[in-house]
Amino acid sequence: EESIASVYITSCRYIQYTFYTIWLLKERRHMSLHRHRQRTGKEGQVLHRSKRGWVWNQFFVIEEYTGPDPVLVGRLHSDVDSGNGNIKYILSGEGAGTIFVIDDKTGNIHATKKLDREEQAQYTLTAQAVARDTNKPLEPPSEFIVKVQDINDNPPEFLHGPYYARVPEMSNVGTSVMQVTATDADDPTYGNSARLVYSILQGQPYFSVEPQTGIIRTALPNMDREARQEYDVVIQAKDMGGHMGGLSGTTEVKITLTDVNDNPPKFPQSESTVPGEEVGRLKAKDLDLGDNGLVNYRLVDGDGINMFELSTDSETREAVVKLKKPVDFETKRSYTLKVEGSNPHIDPQFMAWGPYKDEATIKVTVEDADEPPVFVAPNYTFEVEENAPQGTIVGRVHAKDTDITNNPVRYMIPRYTDVEQFFSVNAEDGLITTNRPLDREAQAWHNISVSATEIGGHHQDTKVRVNIKVKDVNDNAPEFAANNEILMCESAAPGKVIETVSAVDKDEMAHRQHFTFSLAPEVAHNHNFSLRDNRDSTASIFVVRKGLNRQTQDVYHLPIEINDNGFPALSSTNTLTIRVCSCDSKDVIQSCNVLPYVLPAGLSTGALIAILACIVILLAIVVLFVALRRQKKEPLILFEEEDIRENIITYDDEGGGEEDTEAFDIATLQNPDGANGFLPRKDIKPELQFPRPGMGRPAANSVDVDDFIKTRIAEADSDPTAPPYDSIQIYGYEGRGSLAGSLSSLESVTTESDLDYDYLQSWGPRFKRLADLYGTKDCCVNDGDDDEDS
Repeated sequence: EESIASVYITSCRYIQYTFYTIWLLKERRHMSLHRHRQRTGKEGQVLHRSKRGWVWNQFFVIEEYTGPDPVLVGRLHSDVDSGNGNIKYILSGEGAGTIFVIDDKTGNIHATKKLDREEQAQYTLTAQAVARDTNKPLEPPSEFIVKVQDINDNPPEFLHGPYYARVPEMSNVGTSVMQVTATDADDPTYGNSARLVYSILQGQPYFSVEPQTGIIRTALPNMDREARQEYDVVIQAKDMGGHMGGLSGTTEVKITLTDVNDNPPKFPQSESTVPGEEVGRLKAKDLDLGDNGLVNYRLVDGDGINMFELSTDSETREAVVKLKKPVDFETKRSYTLKVEGSNPHIDPQFMAWGPYKDEATIKVTVEDADEPPVFVAPNYTFEVEENAPQGTIVGRVHAKDTDITNNPVRYMIPRYTDVEQFFSVNAEDGLITTNRPLDREAQAWHNISVSATEIGGHHQDTKVRVNIKVKDVNDNAPEFAANNEILMCESAAPGKVIETVSAVDKDEMAHRQHFTFSLAPEVAHNHNFSLRDNRDSTASIFVVRKGLNRQTQDVYHLPIEINDNGFPALSSTNTLTIRVCSCDSKDVIQSCNVLPYVLPAGLSTGALIAILACIVILLAIVVLFVALRRQKKEPLILFEEEDIRENIITYDDEGGGEEDTEAFDIATLQNPDGANGFLPRKDIKPELQFPRPGMGRPAANSVDVDDFIKTRIAEADSDPTAPPYDSIQIYGYEGRGSLAGSLSSLESVTTESDLDYDYLQSWGPRFKRLADLYGTKDCCVNDGDDDEDS
């Protein structure tokens, strides 16, 4: 999966660079059109072009790029650069020479290292063009910025976690607890890399969190501090707007419920349910000292002798009456005890003065206490049929107030015992009903609790366990119990059993459940296989005919209908796949004509499709780059003018004058190549070819060049072997051995020309330069020397 993700990210980056290149071409055309408009004044007057320095905006480079080659950041080009290699580009500033390198001939800037936007978001560089031989600056230095474009490579972080918060108990639903905030080091102004969404991973159903703000709120009413005081909540922040592929971070929040005055004051009551609780004390007086004054106490009679017990305080020597069993005000409101106190050490000589003991009667009064309601049963078990409609009665629970006041009781189901809220209870009479149909196959038992609280009491409640069984109904059709594909030998004799099939049913299996099998009606009379119901919830499949050949047909599909005996009865049709195999003499299967399709280890079909898609994208990118390299003068795509915030590299080269071999030359119209014979057309295949009529050179004193051009156009239009006027071939390089010879004056100093250009002197001032170059021999020789020197 990591390798697939890497290929995917690399492909996306190549696509981004492709669109970036197309955008550069579009911006270059846009700037060219803008400069052309600046050169043209009002009413179409052509303005003279002024020299300017290089122009560019900010450059961009994607962070964390790990491609095999350095990343092309952009290209610098100066107006003074004519392309002859005499200009040298120098780069200085942040990262120059280490992170960013420049080709001193072409001005191409590359990033050689992986950049991290979080470490440095932009770099300020300075470019300068100098003469290569003298290092003399040709233009003032120019400063530009390279910005690092962000990718999602930083997960959200909670810088101040873990958090601690407090909220009052019994708060309303939606009460704000606190706000947690995560930070993301990615660029918040670019894409969704830093757009966070919050969610709660732990702490439901008590608390919730707002997805956009991170505010934690209470989600349950009446949370009681006396029942539970602390909650551990886990909050997650996920970037990319919470969508798949985003990075996430978590933090813990410990929430404490603070106390509010929700319980009234209450004096301890005599009525107690805790054995061992002290009820009262008494002490017998003895005037003797030391051991002679010791007194032992015991219960000797009374109706509370089984409910109370006596002990002696070792320090105060008091008799302590303690509760032995729980007492109930509603059952018995008072008890009588007879306590005896006696001296353990008696002097025999004073025995006659006795007896050395005494008795006292104690009355213990039981006072009434506010007790929680009591359910009439320790637990409840109910049954309800699955798929029963909403509102079906499940059963009823009943609790009563045992106090004298006998307050009414209110019932509720604690939400944590029925999280999905399958059931509801009537608050007044304890009637439990369903909230939606139940599915026994999903959950056969539901164990919930019902709470009873007396109205007007001290909010004491009692809970009882309620077990609800979902009774099964026949709502699932039977199906094959095992694999529905079998293998058989092609040499199997007719009547041989090749497989015994059985069935299962998702409904409750009982001893009375039974399955029957039969062939589907459409194959009931087939001549290959048959079925016999064994009447024990199984069926045997056997061969009918002899001579099954796997070369003719190696796979058979046999639909089998399975019926159960439920009410109502259900049936389903299951297809049994039979493969004919080659076997040896002992009926051991050798081959079944099944070619396993084995995927490479660790790769799924989806992964292979993703890899192939990436390869196709890369090939398309390569073809696009090749096409762009071949386009010299026209942009690949003509875009409409729009404001795209990207970098633009603009440069404007002036033509080279006489040295510009790509410029148009009027001498091409003369078509000197056709003077010596036949010259075929290059755009069509002529059906008839005939010699081109000869053309005479105009007289030296002719000044009507316009008539000359019109004549040549008319002759070219009527000549099927001449190139058409609208497809004149222009070559930037003069090849050797041209029939027309060289049009340059570079070799005029050594080569005698047989052409007479004196007539150029009469063509007017516009052709003065040509007349100076070719009109006289001396002029041509001098100009040739100048050109050679240049």
